[in-house]
Amino acid sequence: MGETFIESHSHEKGQFLYTEGGLVQVKTLSSTYYLPARHYMWIPPRVEHAIYPSSPKVLMRNLYFPIQGGFSKFYESEGIYPANNLLMELLLFTKDWKGDILPFQEAPYTIVTAFKVLLEQTIPESLPLQLPEPTNQKLIQIITFLANHIQHEHLLPELAAKFSMTDKTLYRLFKKDLGMSYISYYTQLRIYKSLEYLMNSNYNISEIANMVGYSSLPTFSNTFSKIMGRPPSEYRKSNEIYLESHY
Repeated sequence: MGETFIESHSHEKGQFLYTEGGLVQVKTLSSTYYLPARHYMWIPPRVEHAIYPSSPKVLMRNLYFPIQGGFSKFYESEGIYPANNLLMELLLFTKDWKGDILPFQEAPYTIVTAFKVLLEQTIPESLPLQLPEPTNQKLIQIITFLANHIQHEHLLPELAAKFSMTDKTLYRLFKKDLGMSYISYYTQLRIYKSLEYLMNSNYNISEIANMVGYSSLPTFSNTFSKIMGRPPSEYRKSNEIYLESHY
């Protein structure tokens, strides 16, 4: 799939969504997920979701699985996971398949069944690449402002004053509506936005740090590594390998 936007919808089957070449945002009713290249997202049956690729160069591959009773808890919750080499090889093997794979198609059905079983066995828990969706109208305005002005640093007291609130009131609003502190939400928002720049631009890492409001490159790199598990240079390198092999 190479789309610019897929409107909100749901499936009766569970969905395996894999991405290459950039970042994809997946919005459910409760959260916004940030799916980076070389990762996949599992979306359970009947979960409403919209898909926003960050660039026309993003490539998405999808497999859909019927999920009946007797399957593990893995298939009941959405989550993001890195794609290991075994899953990658099986996914590449399926790239020319179209339409349903039925039980009487013995060879492909065996492969796709093994693929589904492997999903729950390869990664123990989902990566924390999501932010909760606000329900409070005032907080929706504030978060929209933060996203639209991500290039500037926004300290809590200054942000609260801008929206005619005390800093204590704004802090409590984040905790009550989102279940997390302002600094945690804001830090993750900046890092997830930097993923999009890393995947889809020629800006150097210092420039990207400034574009998400960090005046210090070491602070940005250290924060990125804590949240993403590896430095920003490694994320960019993995995407460059993809681009060199496809364009």
